[in-house]
Amino acid sequence: MHSFARLRGLIPSTRTIAAISTRPTRLFPRPLPSSYPRRPFSSSPLIMAAITVHSTLKPGPPVPFVPREEGAVSWYACGPTVYDLSHLGHARNYVSTDIIRRILMHYFDYKVNFVMNYTDVDDKIIIKARRKRLLELEKEKPYTAEQIRDLIFKAFQAYTKNLPLLVSEDATPLDEKNYQERKEAAYGVVLAGGPLVPETKPGDAEAKVKMHLNNMDAAAEALKNGSGLDAAEDVLLPYLDSLYKETIDTSDQTIFTNLTKTMEQAFADDMEALNVLPPDVITRVTEYVPQIVAFVEQIVQKGFAYEADGSVYFDIGAFEKAGNTYARLRPESKNDTALQEEGEGSLSTALGGKKRSGDFALWKKSKPGEPYWPSPWGAGRPGWHIECSVMASDKLGEQMDIHSGGIDLAFPHHDNELAQSEAYFHDCCKGEHTWVKYFLHMGHLSIAGSKMSKSLKNFQTIQDALASTYTARNMRIVFLLSRWNDGVEISPDMRKQADNWETTLDNFFTNIKARLSEVDASSGIKDLSLSEDAGAKGLLEDFDQAKKDLDAALRNSFDTPTAMQVLLKLVRNANIYMNSSNSNVQALESVARWVTKIVGIFGLDANAQPPYEGGLGWSSATASNKANVDPQTAVKPYAAVFNQVKQEVAALDLSSGNESIKSLLEQQNPDSEFAELEKSGEKDAEKLALPFIRATSKLRDELRTTISSGAALDPKVKQAILALSDRIRDYDLTDLGVQLDDRVDGPSLVKFVPAAKLIQAREEKAALLAEKARQKEEARKAKEKAEQEKWEKAKLPPQELFKNDAKYTEFDADGLPTKLADGNDVPKAQVKKLKKEWEKQKKLHEEYLAKFGSA
Repeated sequence: MHSFARLRGLIPSTRTIAAISTRPTRLFPRPLPSSYPRRPFSSSPLIMAAITVHSTLKPGPPVPFVPREEGAVSWYACGPTVYDLSHLGHARNYVSTDIIRRILMHYFDYKVNFVMNYTDVDDKIIIKARRKRLLELEKEKPYTAEQIRDLIFKAFQAYTKNLPLLVSEDATPLDEKNYQERKEAAYGVVLAGGPLVPETKPGDAEAKVKMHLNNMDAAAEALKNGSGLDAAEDVLLPYLDSLYKETIDTSDQTIFTNLTKTMEQAFADDMEALNVLPPDVITRVTEYVPQIVAFVEQIVQKGFAYEADGSVYFDIGAFEKAGNTYARLRPESKNDTALQEEGEGSLSTALGGKKRSGDFALWKKSKPGEPYWPSPWGAGRPGWHIECSVMASDKLGEQMDIHSGGIDLAFPHHDNELAQSEAYFHDCCKGEHTWVKYFLHMGHLSIAGSKMSKSLKNFQTIQDALASTYTARNMRIVFLLSRWNDGVEISPDMRKQADNWETTLDNFFTNIKARLSEVDASSGIKDLSLSEDAGAKGLLEDFDQAKKDLDAALRNSFDTPTAMQVLLKLVRNANIYMNSSNSNVQALESVARWVTKIVGIFGLDANAQPPYEGGLGWSSATASNKANVDPQTAVKPYAAVFNQVKQEVAALDLSSGNESIKSLLEQQNPDSEFAELEKSGEKDAEKLALPFIRATSKLRDELRTTISSGAALDPKVKQAILALSDRIRDYDLTDLGVQLDDRVDGPSLVKFVPAAKLIQAREEKAALLAEKARQKEEARKAKEKAEQEKWEKAKLPPQELFKNDAKYTEFDADGLPTKLADGNDVPKAQVKKLKKEWEKQKKLHEEYLAKFGSA
């Protein structure tokens, strides 16, 4: 299996796009050779059941999946437009696509020919690359601080076209001083999470407003503190572009390719980090320009496109008049001008000559400051939609089984792809052409009600997500728990559900491996007798049902949420059985190996290899780092711990009265066991380390037995044994990623757990104990303080209780107030209250005298 890393050589070297595009034109794919590998279907009755899939071409319930060629699937996926780093929305699309691809390949045994493109010519790429260059040129100019401020201020005011509510004709000009007040007045509701339009839900429009306000915030701050051009970049770039875009020399197109190659590599790195299988074939627009020109020419010749002022547009009216259907994926969006304009690109709004507003560009006339290639219609560049039609048709022919992409591409991009491709292959004698059999659209990933988008800047990059809040496995689990064609809004509850699912399986694998290593019974899936163990029989019946349920789920349009629940239910049943007395390890092993295979198929183990047979559990980050290292190097830390523990146990001098410890010290030889494993070619670091870990654990078990047996021991020796036992478990082995589970009726159970996880648990436990100790000490001090305050107050005789209170001037013989400071008698109600206080003080003072005496 190759990786994205191995495909990096496919990224073109530094040279002009024009040079790349001189390659020979080939519009039709070569047929697959007879040697092209086929993986036969399994003879299992399960595999013969029908597979169904949700296809956007046929709204409603899933339809039967019948590829053009038995056992093989041709698939074209829309790749990224490489102008910026990829975000979690891209991860949702490409990871979900990868999951379906893996299921088809490794569960249903299809040979999948997977083609993906990189869009490396696009309005967004042109704008970003050009603006980046203009900013570089601007920084080279010898501006004074005042000139820089003036430039930023002009850009600041020009940017308000994106936020029309900030300005009005009768108001004073907007500047950095009145900006905050104007912002709150105009967009305070949106900033507080409300909608632009009352009685509606906030969405993309509100996200765009927040993005523009963030850009204005930065510029306003730059104007206040004079922090320079970089601080105001987001408002400065469009302003510079409006002034100087036509001055950029695009004859050397490295201005664009430098950006696209960098972003393409970043995307490939992201996909590799997410364990996404690389495409079988990668295509790029810049390598297909001659083929695109030829493709457009044929559409024009067939009467489905027309030239206007150097651009070529698809003629929707002519296409439909010939009996074809336009907007088959999203017919309700057919006349959505906002989506149509977005599909044409922001640099194409000034292009004219369209017969109808819905007609879309196949070839765009290049304006100054844009890349260009020769064509029969003059210097220009490909339209966005045409690229996929040409590249997919070149690699997969006039019909493919699957075309996929994000749901946001359905209209106009994919609808336009269908139209222009079916126009190209149109034969008036054969009726409407079918270019794609099944269109798969991955659901949006949303944040605060709006889709995650580069253009809205409301995204978290994949790099940042993997560095801070996710692992690749955890992210994939989140997507597996949602249907691939449904929208996903990641919430704390969803994250918690994914974390719990992962933890449950992780603990299951850890416990099973510990049980197997304990009995040394790991020898693959076995045929089991159901008659001897009722518990095992029940588990294996659950196991058989789980296989059927999972198979049914995956055949139902790759229903991974149901499949994930099937796995979780089976694992929980296995855990219940495992915790019962005398559980059958072979039955548990069978379940664990099957679960391992399925999570491998789902892509949840980056180190697993197809056909995912024979393994048990998924690899941790620790295990992946230790894989295939030198055996001597791998076991060195474990051997060091054993030798240290052996020396310390011997120093306790317990062997004279303890034959078990004496025997272990003299006869245990983990080096010999390790040598046999090394000789056999074993490369698994955990298996190589087991002889030393078991030997260490046995010594510790005997120390614990010595304490629990009640043997007469010197208190210092007993304390030393307890301290050594705890240290071995909590530090020596924990730091190596080994957990010892102490058991009352048997030896400790050895488990391999990532060291970081164990150390974190140890630190959390220590922090919890420290917090309890702190709270206990605070409670002690508070009690002590209250006790001191009580007895300090108790010293005072009740006759003196009110004597120093200025509210009263006369008192009776017991010291109770009779006159107020104004000469009036103390009211009866108040006298009653004062009497209660006096009685309380009298009782307290008597307690004081009884405890401390008159002193």
